[in-house]
Amino acid sequence: MAVNDATLQSVNTWTELSGFNGMRAAAQSDAKSALPAVAKQFESIFTQMMLKSMRDASPGDGLTDSQAGDTWRDMFDQQLSVNLSQHGNGLGIAQMLIKQLGGGKSATSADAMQTKLDSAASAVTSAAQKVEPFLPQGAADFVAKLLPHAQEAARKLGVSVRAVLAQAALETQWGQHMPHGKGQSSNNLFGIKAGGSWDGKKVNVSTLEYEDGVAVRKQAQFRAYDSAGESFDDYARMISDNPRYAAAKGHGDDVMGFARGLVAGGYATDPSYAHKLAAIANGPVMRQALAKVQQAMQSASATADKAAGAVADAVGQEIDQALDVLKNVVNLPTPL
Repeated sequence: MAVNDATLQSVNTWTELSGFNGMRAAAQSDAKSALPAVAKQFESIFTQMMLKSMRDASPGDGLTDSQAGDTWRDMFDQQLSVNLSQHGNGLGIAQMLIKQLGGGKSATSADAMQTKLDSAASAVTSAAQKVEPFLPQGAADFVAKLLPHAQEAARKLGVSVRAVLAQAALETQWGQHMPHGKGQSSNNLFGIKAGGSWDGKKVNVSTLEYEDGVAVRKQAQFRAYDSAGESFDDYARMISDNPRYAAAKGHGDDVMGFARGLVAGGYATDPSYAHKLAAIANGPVMRQALAKVQQAMQSASATADKAAGAVADAVGQEIDQALDVLKNVVNLPTPL
């Protein structure tokens, strides 16, 4: 029984696990026909392990590190690993497995194999270093690092991701000015004050309020978070759960409607708040920053393709340990 199209489509999406049982059954019934699909899946797992090892060995981003950001990055790596294994000849590992299980003979010593694997790891590390720093400092970097959190908050509130990013940019001047306490940032990206119901961390800072249209400098307590991700989560929860902001939700791409709903709920005292927020969301800086993120993702994919070729050249003709694992997974017969 060959691996059918439905099974292939399932295993080619990393979040879909149902296809693996079908692939196992196909391998047990007709090992030779199932071998190419199984080999490619093993290659994707091998690639994901290499990417994860390199991510773990590299320093984090500091201020904007968060569990949500790490999850988004891992999701990208997992799907990238699957796509690489299915693109053309992939990294070359699947072809080597097929050749070995098809009866190819080994002629490479263990030392030579280790040298090739070291070379392959070096090639992929170099490529990963080019992919990791998406964008330069400034508005584009602000958008790139906060985009995963903004997307989740926008989805929960039913508004444009540009609207959420624009509000964070307005409140912090693109991340440059957040409330600080005792030399440490509060990670408060939305200027949310610490009212009587707030029992978490807080900082006391000077802020600009508007009374009857006149700017007045006052001291106020603001909420503090351990990460930018926590700030987005708290913001989305507050807007979603507080009936004062009901008019701000569900506006889709209507940024001005969202902004006016916030002002109507008393989010800000600045009479120009809604217009400022909409101007940032619809302005060239925001659009260029989002475009650069998209370009960076495309560049990452292209760099990964180049890395695939480098790995295929470096790995060589065999990977004996992988064969043992593969045979245990799918119960393929040992080649004659």
